[in-house]
Amino acid sequence: MKISVYVDGSGGPSSGYGYFVKETGESFYEKKPELTNNQAEYLAIISALNKFVDSNDQVTIYSDSKNTVNQLNHEFAINNEQLRILAREAWGIMGKFSNLLIVWIPRKENLAGKMLGS
Repeated sequence: MKISVYVDGSGGPSSGYGYFVKETGESFYEKKPELTNNQAEYLAIISALNKFVDSNDQVTIYSDSKNTVNQLNHEFAINNEQLRILAREAWGIMGKFSNLLIVWIPRKENLAGKMLGS
């Protein structure tokens, strides 16, 4: 089975992050104040990875954060130590997947952004 997970995060005083699973309609959102946008995007992806880490399905995570997607796919360098820590956590979980893609999509196509109201 294919699973499409849309993730989104937003920073600032009322920051938070979450994901939306297209096939099941399941969603998750967590408020976590004072994150940067990038931290929130990473935490959204990590929460989705943790949710499906034991799945044998083909999992595709969609994010509208070009920076985060390219960093996790080893296409951009990570110059911020806090983001490096989050990336290492994500890579550790990503290594447990047999069939995982992390894909950039335009903001207007991000179902999580619509659902999370950001």
